[in-house]
Amino acid sequence: MTDPTRPLAPSLHPAAVYALPDLDALEAVSAGAPGFIYARDGHPNAARLGEQLAALEGGTWGVVTGTGMGALVAAVLGCVSAGDWVVAADRLYGKTATLLHTEFARFGVATTAADATDLDAFRTALAAGPVRAVLVETVSNPLCRLTDIAAVAELAHAAGARLIVDNTFATPALCRPLRLGADLVMESLTKLIGGHSDLTLGVLAGRDPALNVAGLVSTWGLTAGPFDCWLAERSLATLALRASAACATAAAVADWLAVQPGVVAVHYPGRPDHPDHALASRQLTGGFGHMLAFELAGGRDAVNRFLRAAPGVPFAPSLGHFTTTVSYPAGTSHRDLSDADRARQGITPGLVRLSAGCEPPAGVLAELARGLAAAL
Repeated sequence: MTDPTRPLAPSLHPAAVYALPDLDALEAVSAGAPGFIYARDGHPNAARLGEQLAALEGGTWGVVTGTGMGALVAAVLGCVSAGDWVVAADRLYGKTATLLHTEFARFGVATTAADATDLDAFRTALAAGPVRAVLVETVSNPLCRLTDIAAVAELAHAAGARLIVDNTFATPALCRPLRLGADLVMESLTKLIGGHSDLTLGVLAGRDPALNVAGLVSTWGLTAGPFDCWLAERSLATLALRASAACATAAAVADWLAVQPGVVAVHYPGRPDHPDHALASRQLTGGFGHMLAFELAGGRDAVNRFLRAAPGVPFAPSLGHFTTTVSYPAGTSHRDLSDADRARQGITPGLVRLSAGCEPPAGVLAELARGLAAAL
């Protein structure tokens, strides 16, 4: 008897190896026909998730990796060789800066840092050498500065370089860099796209089939596991809803923080006093993001008092969870930078990064009020 029912949830395929009927099938699958051989080369959960994310990003292909950093490694490796140059924004996630300026430098790839908010500075940097890749963040970590993606794409292409955009803070719910001229877009799926702090994944998507990094991901062992891919696919259905709610919470929190005693600065693109507010209004759709940063007057000691008094907003050094969390960039995401570089970027001892969740703002504000009272 044929079962007329079907599971409403997608299937999980934990297999590491797939059986083939004969050598002809092996050759066909190896040449690109539907099917799988070895999970490091691909598996159903990664393939399905990659297709869905490519469509969401406005790309023609998407390759899922084990981490967001894995996606970034694949992007750069797919664009450069020894002797080439990368031009990168001078405000990047700390591990990204280390990857470019330390790790890739060991293999003969030089990186020039330039202010992504200053197009003249970027134009000058692009003349520094045989630039093959440009790397920027849609919204920078942690001070939420924006890059004019369309303008930087034009400069990069004029110099013969590919533009790679880290879209993690925005996600495709707010911005689709491929439609603005980027060649590659990467996301840390661990963050808002995953949304539940229970998976670690990245994705790289593009439109040019020549830049498809699937083979590179297999060779370098950057492949994602089936279970995390299955979890991420679960999360895609609610991404737009979660992003919308989190943006609303972030906007309310930012405006409230701006008038609180002991808070000396608030960094949120949705506020008119943010230096990139006009660009954010043009480039982001559906909200100004779930990320913001604020600075406490008392420095590190004030931050410590704040964290201890506000456990209802967990100190969790990541972002994108469905509830509101805070982090401390000087001690987590950017701890490997020098004191001088952190100071240059405005990452002070009193800076707190906040990832707004989906909950109503009232409870978040009440908890933040307890923390700020202790921080004074």
